[in-house]
Amino acid sequence: MSAAAFFDLDKTIIARSSTLAFASHFKRAGLLNKRALLKAAIAQSYYRMFGADHEQLERIREELGEMIRGWERTHVEEIIEETVDEVVSPLVYAEALFLIDDHHRHDRPVVIISSSPVEVVGPLGRYLGADEVIGTVSEVDEAGRYTGRLEFYAYADGKATAIRRMTEERGFDLAECFAYSDSATDLPMLEIVGHPVAVNPDKELKAIAVDRGWTVLDFERAVTLRTRLETIPAPVPVISGAALAAGVAAGLAVWVLRNRRKVVG
Repeated sequence: MSAAAFFDLDKTIIARSSTLAFASHFKRAGLLNKRALLKAAIAQSYYRMFGADHEQLERIREELGEMIRGWERTHVEEIIEETVDEVVSPLVYAEALFLIDDHHRHDRPVVIISSSPVEVVGPLGRYLGADEVIGTVSEVDEAGRYTGRLEFYAYADGKATAIRRMTEERGFDLAECFAYSDSATDLPMLEIVGHPVAVNPDKELKAIAVDRGWTVLDFERAVTLRTRLETIPAPVPVISGAALAAGVAAGLAVWVLRNRRKVVG
């Protein structure tokens, strides 16, 4: 039976909130006013420094639902498709790219699963080389406009439910699957796989990961995807916790051996 690798997106593969990263482009398209843009910028800065707990994520979800009510879904999709390279290219962690590449070399499908809207996660997934994506699905009316309500929220237990459904449909073995996340809100997802990995973990997740002997990885180096993977010097991640699972160890061991005498900037 095959296995898959499930990656959270924000602060796991990219260095900030994927949804808020598009705020300036929505403003340019006339969808946001200056006040909303400033609020998004403040939220982005806070998120980059401190992350977000359950209460904050719930508040963001409610505010985003209210903000996008009445927007045309096709218009939003067009904006994201046109600007995804500009928005995300400098924000991608080199360590995450090598992990994605390593899983592909071991014939494991890579799935990005994020609470961000599927309209954002889809293009990002294709851009990052993921095989499939799972994101939050917003309700639209008959005219194709957002109602402000959700059909599916890819968050907490919702992520675990989606992963179970996918593993049943694809025939994956959960005990052989990998999951990567930075937040304790993703514990339901991490707990159902055989190889949970805490990436840039918040305080709560780090304590849990250390207590349970999970792998802990610190990603620091943001790179541009305009540079071919082969030309990026392999980074040396900071590793703590139990021994890495075999699939991840292979890729990370190469990084360490190639760069043990180098200082990564």
